[in-house]
Amino acid sequence: MSQSLNGVAPLPHLGVIRAQGEEAAKFLHNQLTQDFALLGAAEARLAAFCTAKGRMLASFIAFRRAADEILLVCSRDVLPSTLKRLSMFVLRTKVKLSDASSELALYGLVGEPATPADAPWSVREAAGGWRVQLYPAEGQPRALWVGRAGAAAPAGPALETSLWQWAEVRSGIATITQPIVEAFVPQMLNYESVGGVNFKKGCYPGQEVVARSQFRGTLKRRAFVAHCDAELAAGQEVFQAADPEQPAGLVAQAAPSPAGGWDAIVSLQLAAAQAGDLHAQRADGPALALLPLPYPLLADI
Repeated sequence: MSQSLNGVAPLPHLGVIRAQGEEAAKFLHNQLTQDFALLGAAEARLAAFCTAKGRMLASFIAFRRAADEILLVCSRDVLPSTLKRLSMFVLRTKVKLSDASSELALYGLVGEPATPADAPWSVREAAGGWRVQLYPAEGQPRALWVGRAGAAAPAGPALETSLWQWAEVRSGIATITQPIVEAFVPQMLNYESVGGVNFKKGCYPGQEVVARSQFRGTLKRRAFVAHCDAELAAGQEVFQAADPEQPAGLVAQAAPSPAGGWDAIVSLQLAAAQAGDLHAQRADGPALALLPLPYPLLADI
């Protein structure tokens, strides 16, 4: 299947928030789950913006475009509400937040266009823009390219956006979209295992809840990759057959598989994942088959 994952795809489902000003990094450091105080020019960050209860409002791929400018790539459908909420915390901080989506072009690179494959969350200038190396999918390297609107797309065969979205699912790293806003703490989507949480940095909204989940060994839900013959969508409930009354999990992200059916990232109670016999939408609904995670999980501390 990896043979079909080779090319350059437009990403109209993503948008960009710009944080500009001499205290841009300081501001983001105090609001998001990752360390921005030490963000270098060749580094990106996977990060979440959480409520005080540690629930994810948005997720970002962020990198520094200039000394006083950081770009945060997120799902377009949560961008306006996220920008509004983040702006509430600016106060006297020397930073200006804005929607830069119309000024920038975003493309997904997979396979040959994403080589050479740097380490995940590294950044390099390429093809007149910035290339952020992501986690691979199906053994194929992936990267996010961000350039000026109207600029020529990076070189490579055209790839359908739906195939890129399938690769996103198969990478096992979910993006927060409107149907799952406030549904998860970061560990429920394995963010601590893929570079999305820094436990050594200072406070941010929800930090106590996120830290307590990790250090007290209370993680009872994890993200898994799953396949289903029926259509899946973010926000759908997942049930374990023996417990038809209570959902055992939630679909976080889904995309049609080129081999047929649908693949998804599902956040599940560990007990239900171990029991198996999982179904979408209801206890006797379409069956879900769990697939191997493409990365190791960080053990509870």
